[in-house]
Amino acid sequence: MKQHRFCSDCEDQTSPMDLSISGDLKREWSACETRRRFLGRSGKVLGWAALASLFGEAIPRGSAFAADGKVSSATGRNSLGLPHFAPKAKRAIYLFMSGAPPQMDLLDYKPNLAAEYDKDMPDSVRGNQQLTGMTAGQARFPIAPTHWPFGQHGQTGTWVSNLLPYTARMVDDLTIIKSTNTDAINHEPAIMLINTGNMNAGKPCLGAWLAYGLGSMNDNLPTFIVLQTKTNPKENNQPVSSRLWSSGFLSSQFSGVGLRSAGDPVLYLDDPAGVDRNVRRKMLDAVEEINRQTLADVGDPETNSRIAQYEMAFRMQSSIPELTDLSKEPQSTWDLYGPDAKEPGTFAYNCLLARRMAERGVRFTQIYKRGWDVHDNVVGMLPVLCQETDRGCYALVTDLKRRGLLDDTLVIWAGEFGRTVYSQGGLSQDNYGRDHHPRCFTTWMTGAGVRPGITYGETDEYSYNVVKDPVHVRDFNATILHCLGINHDKFTYRFQGLDQKLTSPVPASVVQGLLA
Repeated sequence: MKQHRFCSDCEDQTSPMDLSISGDLKREWSACETRRRFLGRSGKVLGWAALASLFGEAIPRGSAFAADGKVSSATGRNSLGLPHFAPKAKRAIYLFMSGAPPQMDLLDYKPNLAAEYDKDMPDSVRGNQQLTGMTAGQARFPIAPTHWPFGQHGQTGTWVSNLLPYTARMVDDLTIIKSTNTDAINHEPAIMLINTGNMNAGKPCLGAWLAYGLGSMNDNLPTFIVLQTKTNPKENNQPVSSRLWSSGFLSSQFSGVGLRSAGDPVLYLDDPAGVDRNVRRKMLDAVEEINRQTLADVGDPETNSRIAQYEMAFRMQSSIPELTDLSKEPQSTWDLYGPDAKEPGTFAYNCLLARRMAERGVRFTQIYKRGWDVHDNVVGMLPVLCQETDRGCYALVTDLKRRGLLDDTLVIWAGEFGRTVYSQGGLSQDNYGRDHHPRCFTTWMTGAGVRPGITYGETDEYSYNVVKDPVHVRDFNATILHCLGINHDKFTYRFQGLDQKLTSPVPASVVQGLLA
């Protein structure tokens, strides 16, 4: 006699996969509904509309069929009406130097400072600007000229520190911005501001906005991937957290996916032992059916994200091993990137992966390199940091260029703020420290959408204040969006009663002088 539906001797061999969601469970979920949850979901109507197009089976995300029957990808309009205009860039790679590189030691040449060594910085230069708690109590603010010589390079004659010999080779391809500035003077709010447009956590970052607005160009890889360069214990490694690549109030589907440099690139991607692909596919189909019933009953849009993430993980089981298999790269690749590129987790290795991602249609790749927080021992640490990153930056740009990818890829290099010209702590001819400085810092871009071989903006003789063409980080982000075909003022998402956007409610402008 049959005792239970799932007994091994039952006549009806029903599996758990065949179960529908019970009415009692549905009623229990409904009873958990609260006013807060209802209002929170109501603000995500745009997300539902976007997801409806992203998950449609008839037209896979990131591709559409043109009149000639060929696949046309990436820049076609979606349900959000994006891009707003024909973009110059289809994808972006962001090289983020976390901790803040000192601009006057690298790219903002101030030759007259040599004669100012150990003199007090004039009060008229600093004015009443805020100082950090690390230097506010100093009795004096002695000027520390750079320890390294600069030289002119390229047809443009751009001044570059001897610390950056590889960057010097590509100055004619760079758009160097010396007048970038920000509102925050400490790391966490500053790094949040440049990445998310807001000093407070909970807002989507640039990559998440792009994933949401433009979608994917490759259904087998995430739209937004984050790579962290392994740390050097000798460096001051200011921490970074997943808040910097979070999707905030957007669906979690648009968060950055981190690839690890050791072990499996993505955790829990492999099938369990004894489970083959067919069994895995049947399991995912059953889980999807349960999730769709949950969505119908409860209406939480994150259920759709969960469905998408299961499916992406299934496809990544083949795409990620192929992406990270560098064995077929020619010798010319290793000659360009150098021996460090063969060691997983180095900056050069991550730059090579970023090129491979660009080839495969990853929309946005962000590489974090920590260690630039040089409050002391600048002379000891800056050569190490430059040696770790300089060749990788050059190799990435050169590799993209020779493959024709730089024509539709925007590469960005930036930190969260700059450094003070005066020394923090002791000063000697052989060493000095530099404190945080938000009033000016140097960034660069290259590739699709920006003018190559120019230097934009100027700072005063102390690299302390902007004196020409300021570029706030909000303007910086607005310009990046513009290169990708997005009007930052029109790209909004209704949340908490506001039309939220990457550039925040504060006015921002596209920097026309940077555009090609």
